Order: sequence, then C-alpha cells, then structure tokens
Amino acid sequence: MTTELPEYYFRVRDNGAAVFRIDTANRQRRIEMDQIAVANIRNGEIKPQGDRELSDTDIAHIRAWMEERTALVAQRDMDDIHRAIDYLNLTTQWVQSKASDDQLEEVTDALLLAMHDLRSTLVRKKSARMP
Repeated sequence: MTTELPEYYFRVRDNGAAVFRIDTANRQRRIEMDQIAVANIRNGEIKPQGDRELSDTDIAHIRAWMEERTALVAQRDMDDIHRAIDYLNLTTQWVQSKASDDQLEEVTDALLLAMHDLRSTLVRKKSARMP
C-alpha cells in the first residue's frame, strides 16, 4: 500500500504556518521539503520565502489551507469555551462539596475577580448586541 504525499506541507506556528513544497521526484527518492512561503492567518498575508515567486497554484493551496485552519481554530476556541463552562460547573461542585477552608482561602479572591471580569464583559457585550 503506497500513499501519495501531499504536494504541500504546512508547519503550524503562531498565527499561521511555514509552507513547504514536498519533492520526492529525485534520484535518491528522498523526501525534500523546500520552504516556499510563510502564511499568516491573522492578517491573511502570504510572504514568499527569499526571492521566490509563488505560482497561482501555490497561492490557491495556501489560501485553502488558511481557510481550513481559520475554521479549525474557531472550532477549537468554541470547544475550549464549552469546556470552560464544564470546569465552572465542576468548580462549583468542588466548592460546595469537597473544598477545605484552606483551599477556599487560596482560590476565592482569584475566582471572584475572574468571574466578575467575565460577567462584566459578557453583560457589556450582550447589551451591545441588543436592538
């Protein structure tokens, strides 16, 4: 069973990726990775590496990856928020049923400030969305 390697490889980094073209069509049949660009999903910028000129195909592949990556990051952000809701519920249960006085003394002020900040921000954002 042989699998074809993709034509491009994206080494994920903060806000994007280093983009490599994959080459296996050489005499040694070794995998060669040639960096062709850096993609930034925050500002949509694609910077060719060195003096390289990117083809329309290169740019199309990079843009498609950027769209997929942006959607994946957004999905992960929402998953994180849903997990945070679960953690808040678990924390409430812990406070009510298991926490010692010393444990509560250690975390109460930090939790109250974080919850106050979150609540204030949520209320402000919700009122801004109201017609």
